[in-house]
Amino acid sequence: MTRRDPGARQPDLPAALEALAADPAHSALFLDFDGTLSAIVDDPVGARPLAGVPDLLGRLADRFALVAVISGRPTAFLRRVLGAPAGVELVGLYGLERALGPSAEAARWGAVVDDVVAEAEAAAPEGVYVEPKGLTVTLHWRHAPDARPWVADFAQRQRATRGLQLHPGRMELELRPPLEVDKGTVVTSLFGEHAEQVHAVAVFGDDMGDLPAFEAVGQLGTPEHPVAAVRVAAVDHESPAAVAERADLTVAGPTGATALLRALAVAAAAGTQD
Repeated sequence: MTRRDPGARQPDLPAALEALAADPAHSALFLDFDGTLSAIVDDPVGARPLAGVPDLLGRLADRFALVAVISGRPTAFLRRVLGAPAGVELVGLYGLERALGPSAEAARWGAVVDDVVAEAEAAAPEGVYVEPKGLTVTLHWRHAPDARPWVADFAQRQRATRGLQLHPGRMELELRPPLEVDKGTVVTSLFGEHAEQVHAVAVFGDDMGDLPAFEAVGQLGTPEHPVAAVRVAAVDHESPAAVAERADLTVAGPTGATALLRALAVAAAAGTQD
């Protein structure tokens, strides 16, 4: 497969995705939200899907065996902004909510994160946004670039004293419980629930948190049941180089990603009508 220049004009449907469009009933889509279905914005609270995305997800779900949005956002946020399109699996907090459920362990880590949020809000320099997410918390320095060292030092102390893991993102650091849960484990789990009917998958992402999903799709299937995998990176001037390097296709940010998904929806509909 050939990597695409994000600045180049994309064809209606790259050859890498033709297998999915030809047999959507045996194909799956794993989609990131921020930076893929939604533009990166200065205020994370204000992030919304690009125009038409909820309807597009519903159209894809009508044709494909599985359509899942896997995000670092809480699932409740995804439901609110996407409207819970019929047939679309919404997985928040990198799968932590799904993995832990209403358990004692979830309550324990939620209390730890609440303490970290309170400490961060009391001490953060002006311009640092503390985003509580229940089981995780993200510290954003987009409005205060000079505060990056403070964020890094604060996060390192939380790792040392509370055992939280650090996960970098776009001008942000997220603190999460030290559990073996990420977008890759979500992909593997969801695929396992549909393994008999899925022969091809595509994963769309834009940031470091999507790399476990990129890796996971390459490990799906068996010699007796091979699975074709396509990794699509939605890139812009802020994107980590590693995301494009590990992708099979690159497109220009969420506009390019959603345009590609629309082309896929059209091609899938045409194929099933032939």
